[in-house]
Amino acid sequence: MIISIRSQADSDERAQLMELLCRVIGSRQPVTTTRVDGQDVIVLAGGALDEQACALLEQQAAVERLIPVKTPYQLASRAFKPRGSSFVVGAQTGGNPVTIGSERGAPVIIAGPCSVEGREQILANAAAVKAAGAHILRGGAFKPRTSPYQFQGLGLEGLELLAEARETTGLPVITEVMEPGMVEVVAQYADILQIGSRNMQNYPLLQAAGRNSRQRPVMLKRGFAATIDEWLLAAEYVVAAGNPDVILCERGIRSFDTHTRNVLDLTCVPLLHELTHLPIIVDPSHATGRRELVPVMARAAIAAGADGLILEAHPDPDSALSDGRQTISIEQLEEIVRQASMIAHVMQESGIKQVA
Repeated sequence: MIISIRSQADSDERAQLMELLCRVIGSRQPVTTTRVDGQDVIVLAGGALDEQACALLEQQAAVERLIPVKTPYQLASRAFKPRGSSFVVGAQTGGNPVTIGSERGAPVIIAGPCSVEGREQILANAAAVKAAGAHILRGGAFKPRTSPYQFQGLGLEGLELLAEARETTGLPVITEVMEPGMVEVVAQYADILQIGSRNMQNYPLLQAAGRNSRQRPVMLKRGFAATIDEWLLAAEYVVAAGNPDVILCERGIRSFDTHTRNVLDLTCVPLLHELTHLPIIVDPSHATGRRELVPVMARAAIAAGADGLILEAHPDPDSALSDGRQTISIEQLEEIVRQASMIAHVMQESGIKQVA
């Protein structure tokens, strides 16, 4: 159950509501107060209230409405917000404003190298992906790798280079943050905070990202063994902490088959559009692990209703220090951008759409 608070409610009315809540639900049931899209809400985690309790709450001067939600993720659910969410990135940092979510017509394309390797590399890459039609630059300054002997990224220097690339090209940037103590530092440089698959259930990190003082949006990648509910509950941590601008990123789930890096679960795209108002981005690079498979799965993702793509692209993929096998060329990126726009246009002209 979610209680939406009237914006005009004064402190006495709010205090009276909280006093009633304590009487109605008791002190053991968790109560979370947060702010979503400029409005204060109270989330009751204990499930539905009986008719008498609802009637008492609806009579309170501070209450705008009661929103019953049956799913464990409440603020991320369609029941709470029937229309799809959208928000703008880039404007706060001087980059080109880019809309992500339901209000954008064409799919948003995020592209760039797996990792920032140096100044010349990232500036050339940024210019190349922009020329190919991408809207947002990706690049890892901090790289969580399976082996401790692999390239781990340039750290703070990488963040500074990403900011320079944005200044040069106008492209907003997204990069990964790996620990709660680094959230504010990364938010200083990035337009979007990425939380990787390995950290999807790092709850202190999720809460820190939700509380980041610059209100940077968060892209939450699906854990490689995570269920849909686990993924949405991880997103709920970010929203409940005060940040409603969350992007879900499907990047494949682990399988027993070794021909691809992961299995790209495109069934989750239309399913998520029914369950949540949050935008959905697909990552065919990590999902397949093979650059020759990326274009076809990118097309399939847009046809399934994804709001955009995140792709690893490099002018010379074979020389990339990270994930070269799954990194596409700039020529491939340009073709994917063209095809994605075409597929989205055909779907719109044909009246094919996901849940609005």
